[in-house]
Amino acid sequence: MKNIGIWMDKEKAYIIIVKENNEEMITIFSEIEDYRIHGGSGTKIKGGPQDVVQDSKFLEREKHQFKSYFKKIIPLIKDSDAIVIYGPAEAGEKFKKELDENYYSLSKKVKAVLKSDSLTENQTKALIRDYYKNNKSHILR
Repeated sequence: MKNIGIWMDKEKAYIIIVKENNEEMITIFSEIEDYRIHGGSGTKIKGGPQDVVQDSKFLEREKHQFKSYFKKIIPLIKDSDAIVIYGPAEAGEKFKKELDENYYSLSKKVKAVLKSDSLTENQTKALIRDYYKNNKSHILR
């Protein structure tokens, strides 16, 4: 039985592989750019030249970076029996959507997508361990 817990945000993912009485943790970094839009007037003169903000260009780049991030995670979880996803932001939901659309066999193994604040590595391991300990009826046999 190989149960997997993933805690993820835009910056990194902790993949915790829970087997019998031990767990292994792998950290994957996303390489997603953290951009801030700098737009508006390039001069203090009223009506001066304006910088054009290409928001859609940044969003499209971010979408591709998320796909690359998820592709790093997929090989590490492909032989799991059950998966639970945690995270503080929308990264977990985006990952689940990616699984639904492109990795259906993995998507069926996802038991929950839950919100969680940022945690230390030990807190993350405990969270995943406790989930599987307390939710045995949801785990595939």
